[in-house]
Amino acid sequence: MKRLNYALMIQQFTITRIMPILLWVFIFGDLRGTQMEQTEFATLGGGCFWCVEAIFQKLDGVKSVKPGYAGGQQKNPSYKQVCTGETGHAEVARIEFDPNLIRFEQLLNVFWQAHDPSTLNRQGADVGSQYRSIILYHNEKQKLIAEKSIKATNASGYFENAIVTEVEKLVIFYEAEDYHDNYYEKNSSQGYCQFVIKPKLDKLTKKGIIP
Repeated sequence: MKRLNYALMIQQFTITRIMPILLWVFIFGDLRGTQMEQTEFATLGGGCFWCVEAIFQKLDGVKSVKPGYAGGQQKNPSYKQVCTGETGHAEVARIEFDPNLIRFEQLLNVFWQAHDPSTLNRQGADVGSQYRSIILYHNEKQKLIAEKSIKATNASGYFENAIVTEVEKLVIFYEAEDYHDNYYEKNSSQGYCQFVIKPKLDKLTKKGIIP
């Protein structure tokens, strides 16, 4: 009889004490794993997308960067068409990132220093609306963060002139042709890479903005 009572006590203890713990671990442990794998997207345009890609690829927490076109009217535009400035699209980069490692605000801090957002439709020798500074937000939270970041950056006096960066809702993103992927990495000895992209990377590295 004592053995039976003892067995019942063990069974009751297991049900009332251990099972809830195991259930908590199963549910919340799984959620934590999901959170660690969470990704978000940011779509930014700051001149030639080869430059933007090369810069953001170096950031911890960024999982991928895909050059593309957005902000215009023409469907399925080609690089040649976008370069005419007549499609309405800007050269942009879609940045996939882990918000647990790098926040959208931090991406914008790099974005401001990676190009000159105070020049309209121009970045250095690259001139045209396709090179305009633009933030294409994916949700209202990103919109509010972008507007707040612009206001704070303007107030800081970091740029001599006011920021002209457009803030628009992303309607559709068109992926650029595959040969644009990892352009700097694959063509680092090419003239544009040597005289435009590399100096930007060196400058940002020296400032500690990118590794």
